[in-house]
Amino acid sequence: MSEAGRRVPVGRIVGLYGVQGWLKIESWTEPRTKIFDYQPWLLSSAPGAASEITGVKGRPQGKGLVAQLPGVDDRDAAAALVGSDIHVAREQLPPPGKDEYYWVDLEGLEVVTTEGTALGRVNHLFATGANDVVVVRDGERERLIPFIQGSYVCSVDLSGGRMVVDWDPEF
Repeated sequence: MSEAGRRVPVGRIVGLYGVQGWLKIESWTEPRTKIFDYQPWLLSSAPGAASEITGVKGRPQGKGLVAQLPGVDDRDAAAALVGSDIHVAREQLPPPGKDEYYWVDLEGLEVVTTEGTALGRVNHLFATGANDVVVVRDGERERLIPFIQGSYVCSVDLSGGRMVVDWDPEF
């Protein structure tokens, strides 16, 4: 799948701040304030439903971030947005560095072993304390493979749509 049309989750609206419509934001960008540079935001509170917001202003506040969205100027309007996920279009993000990948770019890749055995496709990834984990599904089975390049992940070919892993197909 091409980058066009892909949405990348970059944060979530987690609470209210004050009475003038400001919102508490959880950011997954590095640095966390970078979330305000990626606009428009696509807010979604339910699968398939999203609204595009441009002109978001924000700042650090204590240990978190707060944001003010255009047209949201009271606590009641802001409360309706709490729990919404914040996505941006994939093409808004800078290119990843060498041997770095955005998770969204890995999702959907075919996964094969070094011997050529098909294991399925990357469904999603998640972080653990030690490393990221690739969840590979083939319809019948789900495999959890540590995303450790050079140990378990031998190669990633985004244009070819394939990831080669050193993994026992029976595990």
